[in-house]
Parts: sequence; structure tokens; C-alpha cells
Amino acid sequence: MAPETPSPLPSPGRRRIWLAVAAGVCALAVLVGARLLNRGDRLTHLTAKVQRGEIHDVVDATGTVNAVITVQVGSQVSGTIAKLNADFNSRVKKGDVVALIDPQLFDGALKQAVADLENAKANVLAADANVVKARATLEQTKADYDRAQSMAKDGVGTQQALDQAKAGYESAKASVDAAVANVTQAKAQVSQKDAAVAVARTNLEYTVIRSPIDGIVVARNVDVGQTVAASLQAPTIFTIAQDLTKMLVYAKVDESDVGRIRMRQSVTFKVDAFPKEVFTGAVSQVRMNPTTVQNVVTYDAVIEFQNPDLKLFPGMTAYVTIPVATVEDVVKIPNAALRYKPSMSPEVVRALYAKYGIDAAAQPDAAPAAGARRAAAAPAELRRVRGEDAVVWKRLIDGTLEPVRISLGITDHTYTEVASVFTGKLQPGDDVVTSSVASKSLPPGAQGIRR
Repeated sequence: MAPETPSPLPSPGRRRIWLAVAAGVCALAVLVGARLLNRGDRLTHLTAKVQRGEIHDVVDATGTVNAVITVQVGSQVSGTIAKLNADFNSRVKKGDVVALIDPQLFDGALKQAVADLENAKANVLAADANVVKARATLEQTKADYDRAQSMAKDGVGTQQALDQAKAGYESAKASVDAAVANVTQAKAQVSQKDAAVAVARTNLEYTVIRSPIDGIVVARNVDVGQTVAASLQAPTIFTIAQDLTKMLVYAKVDESDVGRIRMRQSVTFKVDAFPKEVFTGAVSQVRMNPTTVQNVVTYDAVIEFQNPDLKLFPGMTAYVTIPVATVEDVVKIPNAALRYKPSMSPEVVRALYAKYGIDAAAQPDAAPAAGARRAAAAPAELRRVRGEDAVVWKRLIDGTLEPVRISLGITDHTYTEVASVFTGKLQPGDDVVTSSVASKSLPPGAQGIRR
């Protein structure tokens, strides 16, 4: 078998060609990868237009619709409900009988009290008769005592007879005093029984429950045959609201807003029952009594309004809007632009501030610029300058960003008034950045200012 002939080695020229081709492929791969990475590092800025229009600064609050006067009608006596003359939504007049408690026990108690009174009056007559009898006995014993004294002086009577006559006379005087005291006691008993009759009669009258006001029954809490117990407190039978054509809203206003509310200020509100209707009223009172719930302090603002069609009911939830300031035909920007913080290091931000003429004293303090520490830089320092000033970022035609320092006016929590522009220009129709979107995080100092 013939020996295998070895393959000839490539020539030096061919090796140079292969190396050149491999180097070209690697360079192309690096170029494509770098382009892809650079494309992924680009930011897309979301913008909104600067507008011209009006802004309404308002205080928003939630409250409850209530009647001006609400009276809880209860029972001062215990017993069984025998009759109900009113129900939910019944219209009643002052003095109308709305319920009746079974009066039999109270009628019996009154009759017993009247009988006790008559007995006490009879005791007074008997006591008066005893006084007359005691006085007659006193006269008789006095005559006997005088006679015994005369006989003893003449030596006819004995000393023993004189002593007995004197004792009888003294006893008769004491009997008169006791009889007079019994008359006084009997008369006191008459007054006591007379008071008991008044109490019994009043309790009997309380079995008839009358409406204390003109109004509408908004709640009925008992049924016929139900027993009510008034031992500790009067049980509520009806709740009557007076004149539902005039009502109130008790709105819970945050402590930060209560200072901006004024008396007789016009107010609008909505309710869930009529979501497309807007009702109007006026602030009549801001109560100084605070309410604290989970460390949140609120105050009640009382709002008067007319309810001629009786559309709104007590207890409805009202969503109140209290206008406190209004401006018209002003330049306004979305609040999202005030919250925007560019993804740039503080050094880059300061450089842009200096480029566009923002005062160095208004620039934010230096902050960590590397990695995750840059995210800890306070965003307020990047947009707020001092007081009510702010810095917003305007996107130019070439896609770059320009910081513009402005003074802020009132806000409706969606748009804020541009009171004045300190550096740069900001006009209606300009684009201001509200947020930025990137496929991945940028390295420190990356440009991030091109679209």
C-alpha cells in the first residue's frame, strides 16, 4: 500500500488574506454592536405643549348633606307601642300625634294617685275634727282645775284632787298641740298626693307622642307592638328633619386649606345620585373644632344651599369644590413638567444652567454622580430654585434640552400659571419635557439630551 502524501501548507499570501477577512468581520461586528448599544442608550423625551388659558385654584373636600334642624323624637315613659300615625317620608305638623304608647298602666297609676289624694284630704278633715275635740277637752279640764284650786284654797278640797285636776289640764293642752300638728301633717300629705297625681297625669300624657316641629319623618325606629324602655335614656322613635328645602353640607376641609376659605364664598358640589348635575351653595361657617383621624386634621366647613325640589336627601355624600382664586389668559404649563428630573449628573446640569444663564446661586448643590448614588440626588433641587421659582426643561427643534427658569403662579393641580420667565423664553406652543423613556440606564455623564 502506497504511503499517504501530506497536504501542502498554505502559502504566506493566502494566510494574509484570511487574516484580513477575519479582521473585517470582527470590525463589522463591533461596529454593528456599538451602533445597537448606542441606539439602546438613546432617550425618548415625552413632552407637553405650553398653553394659554385660564386656571381655577380650588379647594376640594368631601362632606355630608344634612338638614338644618334634625330632631329625634323619643319616649319619656316605658311601654308598648300601641299605634303609629307616621311613617318614613311622612309630613307632619307641630303638635301632630305621631305615636301612642299603651296607656292602661299609666291610667291605672293616675286613678290610684287620685284616690290617695282624696284619702289625704279626708285625713285633713279628720285631723281638724280632732283639733276641735282636743280644744273642747282642754276647756273642760281647765274648768276642773280652776274648781279644784278654789276648793283647795277654802280648805274643802284635798291636795290630791288639785294635783289630778292640774295633770288633766296639762294633758289636754298637749293633746291640742298634737291635734294641730296632725292637721299640718295631713295637709302635707295632701300636697304630696297632689304632686303624685300631677306626675301620674304627666306620664299618662307622655303616652301620646307629638311632633315638636313641622317637617318630614326621615327615620322610624319602632313598630307597633314593640316595647320601649326609657329607664336610662329616652329611646328614639322617629327622626324628623325640618324644612328640607334648605339644607347644609358639612365638608371636611384639610388644615392646609382652611385658611383660604372665606365666609359667603360661592361653592359648587356634586352627589353620586345626580353625577351630571352641579349644585351651588355658600360657605356659612368654618367651625373651629378640629377632627383628627390617623394624624390628619380637618375642620368642618358648613355650606348652605337651596333644595326646592327635594332632590337631595340627608346623608348623601357631597364632593365639594371651593374656588379660591382664578386667572384668565395666562401662560400655563402641565404640573408634570415641574416634576421632571433629567437623567443627568449634577455636574452636567450645572453646566447647562451656566450655558443658559441661570444664576450660579440657584444651581443645585453637588451630588454623587456615579451609579445608583446619582438617583439619590433630590429632584426638588433640580427643578426648584427658591420660593415659588422653578426650572423646566424645554425641548428645542434639534432635540436638545434647554433649562428655563420661571416664577410660578396659582395651580389647579393639573396646570400651573407661569407668572414670569427669568431666563430663556417660554411661549404657548413650546414643548416642555414631562418624562423620559430609555431602554436601559445610561452611564454617568451620558448626554441624554437628544431625542
